[in-house]
Amino acid sequence: MKKTRVKILGIEEDSVLKERKIYVPKDKELKTKITQLHHDVSVAECNGRWKITDLVMRNYWWLGVNKEVRKYVDNCDLYQRMKNRMKMPAGKLMANKVPKKLWTHLMVDFIIKLPLVAEKDTILIVYDRLFKVTHFVTTIEGTAN
Repeated sequence: MKKTRVKILGIEEDSVLKERKIYVPKDKELKTKITQLHHDVSVAECNGRWKITDLVMRNYWWLGVNKEVRKYVDNCDLYQRMKNRMKMPAGKLMANKVPKKLWTHLMVDFIIKLPLVAEKDTILIVYDRLFKVTHFVTTIEGTAN
């Protein structure tokens, strides 16, 4: 049997107390109900897991309270829509300019380390954006640098 270091301060009105907080037994349904009651009040407004954890831990304690609250808040639709994002917003999408002349806007790429065929092992790819024309030029890897 696993021993835990739970210091029980007393029993008051049929409640077990730990550091003046109500100790919640291993009852997943009860833990979820307590978390739900603290999360769904209009004052809390789902301000994130730390605020909800603080609200729960003011009156209750159980082993793994942070984990239980994190699971509940991470599944909250409002929290998922309102939480702070670590990335900067992408900004406005801007259309690319349409080229006016042939071969003025090119994309170039190399395919290297191919099996040697006719003493060639690299393909140079040149793509014109205006007419969407692609040219494939075989070469050797030494000339690609």
